[in-house]
Amino acid sequence: MTNQNASILDRDSLEYARIFSPAVLMDNLPRGFCEFSPTSTPISLIAASDAMSWLGTLENEAQVWLKRQGFTGKSGQFAWIEDTEGPRVVVGWDGQAMPSTLGGLPIKLPEGQYHLATEVDDDLLIGWGMGAYQFTRYKTVDREPAQVAIPDANNRNRILNIVDAITLGRDLINTPAADMAPSNIAAEIDALGERFDAECVTTVGDALLDDNCGAIHAVGRAAEDPPCLCKLTWGDPDNPRISIVGKGVTFDSGGLDLKPASGMRQMKKDMGGAATAIALAYAIMAQRLPVFLTLLIPAAENAVAGNAFRPGDILSTHKGLTVEIDNTDAEGRLLLCDALSIAAAAEPDLIIDFATLTGSARSAVGTEIAAMFAMSDDIAADLVTAGNKVADAVWRMPLHSSYNYMLDSKVADLVNSAASPYAGSVTAALFLQRFVEDRNWVHFDIMAFNTRNRPGHPEGGEVMGMRTVLKYLEDTYVT
Repeated sequence: MTNQNASILDRDSLEYARIFSPAVLMDNLPRGFCEFSPTSTPISLIAASDAMSWLGTLENEAQVWLKRQGFTGKSGQFAWIEDTEGPRVVVGWDGQAMPSTLGGLPIKLPEGQYHLATEVDDDLLIGWGMGAYQFTRYKTVDREPAQVAIPDANNRNRILNIVDAITLGRDLINTPAADMAPSNIAAEIDALGERFDAECVTTVGDALLDDNCGAIHAVGRAAEDPPCLCKLTWGDPDNPRISIVGKGVTFDSGGLDLKPASGMRQMKKDMGGAATAIALAYAIMAQRLPVFLTLLIPAAENAVAGNAFRPGDILSTHKGLTVEIDNTDAEGRLLLCDALSIAAAAEPDLIIDFATLTGSARSAVGTEIAAMFAMSDDIAADLVTAGNKVADAVWRMPLHSSYNYMLDSKVADLVNSAASPYAGSVTAALFLQRFVEDRNWVHFDIMAFNTRNRPGHPEGGEVMGMRTVLKYLEDTYVT
């Protein structure tokens, strides 16, 4: 096992991760990628609309062979063919830049090296990298993914930077809580800061009280590994200011309002918001986007002990608002409220947070769509457009202010959890809104976990919404 404070980013001491900076990309490629070789197998994409006419141009033997494989040109479908051009792979394509087009091939194709004989968009190659992901820290995999060479016409660094960021986020989520405590998250962020020459400050344990972060402290004080707030800043302060916040509950027992065993089983992923925020920060810095970035990660384990916070307790927050605890299993919003208040006090141009916050959001949009709440209609629309471009599904939910009455408390400024069983994701977002007031703010309530295998989306940790926000930032701030 690894040292508790070791970092996934430290590739010299840990073999299970493949996270590389642009400076070494030419020598060290992530899983699924290779340098071009003239002996590699070509892959040709066939437009679904042209599949039948294309089949008619082939020799009869090749047509028979493809029909035996059931190839119809459906997007993502592949088949082998050998004719006068030699052996090659053909893949159906709907013409869209969907990561799923190539995302299933790294594990379905035999091990070996391939190259693309068709010009494709960068997002298809990002999809290949997403599909090549394997979590190998604790188990030897049965096979390596097939490898593809990135054509010269594509943006090699951008593709690999984004794949690296996704890999980092997935690795963080998939790592169990015993090896991903608050101190481990702090080590990850410190390593990120060293890599990109960013400034990092971490406030740990009782020092949180000195900074008026009573909510973060309360959530994590019962755990052996103390709670912390990690802050990373990077870039030119004269650039547009972007603050990214991620919920870092490294394991959620529910606290004194204890979860049942079934609800606790996958709670290593309750830091999925933090992992997504860290992955996004990695991509922003690796791509050197012209922004001034602040990353805020409140990290804590919601544990049970004699000093655990209780239902009925009243917490003081960084904002100055008091919060009555209705349910200790609504702890993520308590971490976020202090961090969001700190973010808002710096008056950034945009605040974005990611959190595995509510089951209600999963009931509303399922496990494969990120529920999004936004203050600005224009920003929300642009984010939906960006998500559609990169096939990273987001769906806007309402900040319905009339539901604020459900957060009323008789003894404090507000309660942390509404008693009503209805609109749980909305009332959680309204709770967070109290701590950003009128700032430009976007909140993503995400699953952070693939519950099934899909092309480009293997079962396990997922950085939902990350590619959407990155695309939005590129479209907004990169000329």
